[in-house]
Amino acid sequence: MSEKINLFATCIIDSLYPKIGEAVVSVLEKAGVGVEFPIGQTCCGQPAFNAGLRDQARPIAEHTIAVFESTDGPIVIPSGSCTAMIRHGYRELFAGDPGWLPRAEALAERTYEFSEFLVDHLNVEDLGARYSGKIAYHSSCHLLQDLGVDRQPRALLDAVGDAEFVELPQSEECCGFGGVFSIEHPEISAAMLDRKIASIEESSAAVVVSCDAGCLTNINGGLHRRGNDQRVLHIAEILDHT
Repeated sequence: MSEKINLFATCIIDSLYPKIGEAVVSVLEKAGVGVEFPIGQTCCGQPAFNAGLRDQARPIAEHTIAVFESTDGPIVIPSGSCTAMIRHGYRELFAGDPGWLPRAEALAERTYEFSEFLVDHLNVEDLGARYSGKIAYHSSCHLLQDLGVDRQPRALLDAVGDAEFVELPQSEECCGFGGVFSIEHPEISAAMLDRKIASIEESSAAVVVSCDAGCLTNINGGLHRRGNDQRVLHIAEILDHT
């Protein structure tokens, strides 16, 4: 294998979707990458940060920096939101701190979202994946708005054999999850989810692909409550399908 990366698995994948984590590792290994998993990793601190609890977010972020700065090579994260937190949120969290800010910036410079790493760093789009049926893509907010990543997951999905890629209407609209947003503003969140599900139903895609497990959880919950057989999968699950 030509390169070694450090996988930051994220809380939600580690806790709820270990199969997604396994798919991420499988895809990276197919791309010729060795995967290391720094055992001390926990949360990136984003939930507390987004809730305005900066004092609580800071020690979590400090721990993440300490764990990963002892490693070499790129850090790959199968989540746009956690990647955005390390790339941008840490700079805000440690602004004006001469001790921690340079360490946070050094970590940010070698951190990649999963699809971004494959396409932009490895120059890989076709991983030999095959998936029969219609698939559509949901653009998660942090991935699109904070990181500007949109072309990369689409390129990977375009290369999936046997799949018919269809455009999801209003693909860039939020699903309404937003972490604590869905708790603090449940009625607005529910209305946004209804709009997203209407778009999915209009697309007629059997599977909608997302790069964020938070979106996956929220949308699949709404589809299940409606008795809708359409489902959302993480992009790694599609790319690992042969």
